[in-house]
Amino acid sequence: MSTPRPTSDVTVEKIDRIRKTPGVCGGEACIRDTRITVRGLVEWHQQGLSDAEIMERIEGLEPSDLEAAWQYHRTHAKEINEAIRRDREA
Repeated sequence: MSTPRPTSDVTVEKIDRIRKTPGVCGGEACIRDTRITVRGLVEWHQQGLSDAEIMERIEGLEPSDLEAAWQYHRTHAKEINEAIRRDREA
């Protein structure tokens, strides 16, 4: 399966905020060079936390980070949903 191609420079910038680094958080997708996982952000969002509430809880998180996380989840829903399932079973 091919990766969706960015449609603008803004999209590229958002995608660049997500990193998967072997040995960091089990290789899960994270925000920039942090240990903030997309999975964790999506879980909080699914539990009803707003973007503002999430940003209040995580110092240094930027609106563009959340936009990137939501975009990543839209394009990699199977990966993130499987990570959420595994986390809940652990």
